[in-house]
Amino acid sequence: MTNQSILERRERAVPRGVATATSVFAARAENAEIWDVEGKRYVDFAGGIAVLNVGHRHPRVMAAVAEQLDAYTHTAFQVMAYEPYIELAEKLNAIAPVEGEAKTIFFTTGAEATENAVKIARAATGRPGIIAFAGGFHGRTLLSSAMTGKVNPYKRGLGPFPAEIYHIPLPSESSGVTLDQTLKALDFLFAADIEPERIAAFIIEPVQGEGGFHMADPGLFEALDKLRQTYGILIIADEVQTGFARTGKMFGIEHQPVKPDLLTVAKSLAGGFPLSGVIGRAEVMDAIGPGGLGGTYAGSPVAVAAALAVLDVIEEEKLNDRANAIGERIRAAITVAATRNDTVRIANLRGPGAMIAFDVMDQDGNPDGAAAKRVTGAALERGLVVLTCGTLGQTIRILVPLTAGDAVLDEGLAVLTDALVAAKEAA
Repeated sequence: MTNQSILERRERAVPRGVATATSVFAARAENAEIWDVEGKRYVDFAGGIAVLNVGHRHPRVMAAVAEQLDAYTHTAFQVMAYEPYIELAEKLNAIAPVEGEAKTIFFTTGAEATENAVKIARAATGRPGIIAFAGGFHGRTLLSSAMTGKVNPYKRGLGPFPAEIYHIPLPSESSGVTLDQTLKALDFLFAADIEPERIAAFIIEPVQGEGGFHMADPGLFEALDKLRQTYGILIIADEVQTGFARTGKMFGIEHQPVKPDLLTVAKSLAGGFPLSGVIGRAEVMDAIGPGGLGGTYAGSPVAVAAALAVLDVIEEEKLNDRANAIGERIRAAITVAATRNDTVRIANLRGPGAMIAFDVMDQDGNPDGAAAKRVTGAALERGLVVLTCGTLGQTIRILVPLTAGDAVLDEGLAVLTDALVAAKEAA
């Protein structure tokens, strides 16, 4: 069995709408390493797109899952509930950065979490409008695609989309948008399209993921808080990619000066098992009556067991601290690479904790998505899995498991530097 033979089968059996960043196929994985079906080893700087903060197959997670498999795998929480679901909710309620008492409900995917957060916000406020941000990513279902602030490939040819979703620019140093520009755009929105009294919520990633790892100006959150106080508009923090120690704090919103009303979580919550959730202020979460929320597989017992183990690992292995240490190591390596004359041009190194990215630019200082793609291709050839993102695909993002050892991390960074050189040579 070869990667090529499976790729040919994939092309015949699977629609092209689901893209794959690499042309190799996984056979096994441990912590921050993956082996393909031909036995080649790769250092993993993608982490399943920020899903594996505790690494592939962490022993604590595997043990918890095995124990749960021996008990039961499914009852549907709406039919016969189970105590671990409640235990996980209690733990998340205790650490969630919201004012007052919190409650949590579980789902399966990040898109389910963002959609249900909107349902809850609309029910709690009695309003339809949702304001999202250009470059944000909130999922691929119809409503979550509508909230996503990027047309290609997430919206092209897929409309019409649900109404009452609006976008404004995200102010951040790395995106080149100022806070004043964003607030003016918001004023225009309120003047031209919808009054603030009809807005249910703002939804925002504390650090944009797919959009390019842009971290919003703290002044934006202060402005949103004022609007919340004046008009009762809720704040939804989309923590699907930023949650669970990736940014050096349990939640990315903890880097900002305000607390949200609702948080959406998924990805690294369950260490590789499908699980998502909405955490929020109790009075907001209780706005929908019995039966209005749920899902057949929502809060799977197996995934919940994995998530309980993940929270223990984050605490016991001090992964918030580890994220900051990893981030410093990555920043140092990329800073050195950026001073070299034999690599592609590097700019805008950014991101909190171990959520690090930088842009690949052409010689005129413009974003160069084609060169960034050459970097990831050269990295894969040399044994490193790393992804691009950003509006024009120019951003290299690093999402290495927080459990990766220094030797593996340094090996990956050395390969990435070689790939930056190779991408320039191939231009």
